[in-house]
Amino acid sequence: MSARLWLRPMSGGDWLWAVGGLVAIGVLTGGIGAAFGKLQDESNLHPSFMAFEPLGPGRYWILGTWLPFFVLNIVGEEFVWRGVALPRQEVAFGGRAWLVNGILWLLFHAAFPWQVLLTLVPITLILPYIVQRRRSTWTGMVIHAGFGAMGFLVLAFGLA
Repeated sequence: MSARLWLRPMSGGDWLWAVGGLVAIGVLTGGIGAAFGKLQDESNLHPSFMAFEPLGPGRYWILGTWLPFFVLNIVGEEFVWRGVALPRQEVAFGGRAWLVNGILWLLFHAAFPWQVLLTLVPITLILPYIVQRRRSTWTGMVIHAGFGAMGFLVLAFGLA
């Protein structure tokens, strides 16, 4: 079953692709965010229900409660989207399954404003491409976890 879900142990090449993908996604997402910052008020990048205040004394406990939700979200999404859906999509769409998977994953986030969706384009396309190319759901988990953790921590400590 782990072979069918692309859950084999990561090789050195998988780690290189995961780190390279994370860097590429970070640079592209940062570039899109910076372009929006120059074009309009950055507050439009975050919907009102996602308003964040930097953590301060008395609120650091949020980091501890965030961790299990973070793990469940990352593992859950990657297991479903890359472990289950992508291998089946590959049967139907061949080498372009990553593109179908990425577009559907982007649409899965359609509740967010269009500005946020635009910043998600790099991860929603690069991550499934790498997972399909490497046939490793773990690479997707590493990229998704790295990207999500950086984003949360940047917001939590008021760095953006």
